[in-house]
Amino acid sequence: MNRLLILLFFILATGFVANAQRRVLIFSKTKGFRHSSIEKGAEVLKLLLDKENIGSDHSEDAALFTDGELQKYGAVIFLSTTGDILDSAQQAAFVRFIQSGKGFVGIHAATDTEFDWPWYNGLVGAYFASHPAVQKAKIDVLDQKHPATAHLDKVWWHKDEWYNFKDVKDGLHVLMNLDEKSYEGGKMGDHHPISWSHTYDGGKVFYTGLGHTAESYDEAEFRQHLIGGILSVLPKK
Repeated sequence: MNRLLILLFFILATGFVANAQRRVLIFSKTKGFRHSSIEKGAEVLKLLLDKENIGSDHSEDAALFTDGELQKYGAVIFLSTTGDILDSAQQAAFVRFIQSGKGFVGIHAATDTEFDWPWYNGLVGAYFASHPAVQKAKIDVLDQKHPATAHLDKVWWHKDEWYNFKDVKDGLHVLMNLDEKSYEGGKMGDHHPISWSHTYDGGKVFYTGLGHTAESYDEAEFRQHLIGGILSVLPKK
């Protein structure tokens, strides 16, 4: 009987872990500027995840950042979060979540978040510094094999709000680079990453600087960019 109970517990626990790997938390709490595209972005993300048979929850409640709540998810998406959004206990739970091998996706203003938390700077890869007006720019796709960029040609013209970054971390795998000669207001020179991936403290990370406008979430290329990035950070079954 004890062996049967142990086996049943193992099966249930394994099933729970597998389900957690197929569920994502979309988190969009803001304590600074709030993007009007957040609601549209969350709607599209849920649609994209549904098509991949991945469950999702959209919340702005930082109380979800506990060990017990986060274990439900295979990845957390920061959708244009801004400002200081997690307290010290919530930060600690999030660190443990990433260290357990789970994934993180940052979209647009995720780099305009938690400026006083060095660990987060390492996770997201850079901090927002400034931006010019929304305009079309040339993106050089450097990696055409990554799931977030495999569908793109080597050059992608896209209209968005183009971030200049500071505190860019070493070791990022740059997926796309902005051509500052193609638009006005770039301040980083020839090396201007706008999307990247890396591994950090045990977890997988994908970031894209795109996604300022609500209209961008209607574009097929951007939608595939997003879902490809999300799939790339989820733990394997």
